[in-house]
Amino acid sequence: MKTPPPHASADVANEAVFEARGLKKEYDGGQVQALRGVNFRITQGEFVVIIGPSGCGKTTLLQMLGALDVPSAGILHYRGNSMAEMPDPSAYRAREIGIIFQAFHLLPTFTAVENVQMPMFETDRPAGTRSERAVELLKSVGLGHRLEHFPSKLSGGEKQRVAIARSLANGPAVLLADEPTGNLDSENSKHILELIIRLRREQNMTLVLVTHDLNIARMATRTIQMKDGLIVADLQTPPSAA
Repeated sequence: MKTPPPHASADVANEAVFEARGLKKEYDGGQVQALRGVNFRITQGEFVVIIGPSGCGKTTLLQMLGALDVPSAGILHYRGNSMAEMPDPSAYRAREIGIIFQAFHLLPTFTAVENVQMPMFETDRPAGTRSERAVELLKSVGLGHRLEHFPSKLSGGEKQRVAIARSLANGPAVLLADEPTGNLDSENSKHILELIIRLRREQNMTLVLVTHDLNIARMATRTIQMKDGLIVADLQTPPSAA
């Protein structure tokens, strides 16, 4: 279930990576409705931005795509397989997807190169290979000179670069990003977005990014707009920067 090569057939390119029908999420016995019947289909290689105000359900939706939360009702498939019947969600997260969080979620007592290796412990890679892979990834995001630094010694932009390198550790087919520039200044935000978009292109990944920033939405191939737990617009972006 890995990413097809750049010259894959049209059928493979149009394969549904995610498909949702009637997706709902309720909290507090139904008093809070985070998602109220969402339908969508995301295909291989798309760069989809989910946009909307705080509390509209976009982060809840992204968490479901990452198997970090489960729906109250409805159907969610990953490459034709029901995510509700997934035998090992942690293995899915480790091997199929990479996740970038707004708050970085780096382990403070581990160095940058050690943090990047964490997802690889879900695989059978030997220790030497894990280390080499982590070094290679950190160099690819411009942190070859910060390998042995702890998170407390890194800037916000550097922490997010480590988090991006970690998300790519196992060569994911899908990259999920939840407000990846939310804790960064404008200059660092620009560099991080450029980095994520470049990596998505180079590795032919499907990218789903949650944001409230309309400028980021203009970089995507498609924008899903949410409001009050519903999708209110689903628009293709003219081919340009994406």
